[in-house]
Amino acid sequence: MATQLINLPDVERLSPSVIRILGGNPGKVSNPLHPVRGQALTSAVQFTLQGTNTYVLGTGPRRILIDTGEGKPAWIKALIDTLESEKAEVETAVITHWHHDHTGGIQDLVTFSPKTKIYKHQPSQGLLDIHDGQHFQVQGAKIRSLFSPGHTNDHMAFVLQEEDAMFTGDNVLGHGTAVFENLALYLSSLDNMKDHFKGRAYPGHGAAIEDGPSKIIEYIRHRQQREDQVLQVLKSSTSSPGIEISEGEPEAWASMDIVKVIYKDVPETLHLPAHGGVMQILWKLQAEDKVSEIPETSRWLIRNRAVL
Repeated sequence: MATQLINLPDVERLSPSVIRILGGNPGKVSNPLHPVRGQALTSAVQFTLQGTNTYVLGTGPRRILIDTGEGKPAWIKALIDTLESEKAEVETAVITHWHHDHTGGIQDLVTFSPKTKIYKHQPSQGLLDIHDGQHFQVQGAKIRSLFSPGHTNDHMAFVLQEEDAMFTGDNVLGHGTAVFENLALYLSSLDNMKDHFKGRAYPGHGAAIEDGPSKIIEYIRHRQQREDQVLQVLKSSTSSPGIEISEGEPEAWASMDIVKVIYKDVPETLHLPAHGGVMQILWKLQAEDKVSEIPETSRWLIRNRAVL
């Protein structure tokens, strides 16, 4: 299951209008498996791949910055050095979502460049709001915001008009798959995102993806595969201790036992974080009236096998 991450330079020009600056916060694992980045998204910073991607956009003296890393000194130094080399300044910064590994460098940015206007959906004090469809423009780069909740409820992606490309934030990564606060909302956002561009995806973590829409379709299929696996397990009998519902019916399954089946080829040390993703699937299926949780048991079963 493990694959080696490719090395990414701390600073790299990816196109005439896009420079990526890593946040100086590489993750602790090299092969994040959904949803290893944390059950409740609180430990996401530990699984940042090569580090949080921040992007400097434009070709002229005024630039747009996407995200600010988590506040590592290496990041602000790299940003300052890059801007000096480019003879440019950050006019506008936009934030994809609230996670600390994307917002932690805001104060360093403000200290360095107090005139920079910083935008974020559902902003905290001192930041400006972003609405869906809002445009930001400098020489060589015009971006349009796309509200894309799911990974977090405030998540924004940005379409780069000049390249027909998208900055996908943490909804789509350059390696592995992403986690989410709300699976149904996340899938809806992915389905919407794929229709808004045809070129590259510039992710919040990992290398750029040349065919962004195809990667999003791959993500959607992967999520459907996981959902199908959960349903298949629930329709089967189990040798692990369960609760007999009625003769001829399958036993109810504990959620962790479902994890052990689906992720049987994954080290057990990853089963606990993987449990968060399985719970998201179960809650989605419950909302769709396909599964039920037996009260006070934390066990699940198919609600109506005839419709499945």
